[in-house]
Amino acid sequence: MSIFFSYVLLGLSLAIPIGPINAAQLDKGIKGGFFPAWFVGLGAIVADGIYMLIVYFGIFHMIDTPFVKTFLWLFGCFVLVYTGLESIISAKKIELSKQRNTESLSKSFFSGFMMSITNPLTILFWLGIYGSVLAKTASSFGTKELILYSGAIFLGLLAWDFTMAIVSSSFRTFLKSRALQLLSVVSGLSLIGFGIYFGVEGLKLLIGLT
Repeated sequence: MSIFFSYVLLGLSLAIPIGPINAAQLDKGIKGGFFPAWFVGLGAIVADGIYMLIVYFGIFHMIDTPFVKTFLWLFGCFVLVYTGLESIISAKKIELSKQRNTESLSKSFFSGFMMSITNPLTILFWLGIYGSVLAKTASSFGTKELILYSGAIFLGLLAWDFTMAIVSSSFRTFLKSRALQLLSVVSGLSLIGFGIYFGVEGLKLLIGLT
């Protein structure tokens, strides 16, 4: 049981560092409440699951090519910059009345999924982290334990997603509209900053291909 909880803590530690998904969850929670923020995280977790499967089945080499990585960097740049600009533009619509923006949960889910699936750092992250988990677990345990501990990692990711959704949505209750607008703008600028970084890395690879 202690080993299981150590993998849950691993999942938490993977999700906690501030990145595009946390920034997007903060923005969605401020504007739409708990469920939009939660579904952004769920979309990202589904993308994480896909990369875990890619590493598990040993087909990482299919996406670890300069062309595919360049595409992911540049498309990820577009997704993040677009989302960040949308966050900043819509910040002024946040009113003190606490009226929530009506955005479909499917759009929130897709937003989180696209931000994670097009992030080359996610690919490298899961290759390094989950690859080492596979190596360690496979050498000491069987397939049943591997599935169990992989589930524990997911449980940790889900716990942080749930926590972020609660925290971000609670801001609407405790903060005034001006502070909410400022947080939304900061979240948007954070996303744009990550997008610019992605774009620079993509251009470096693109120049290397030409």
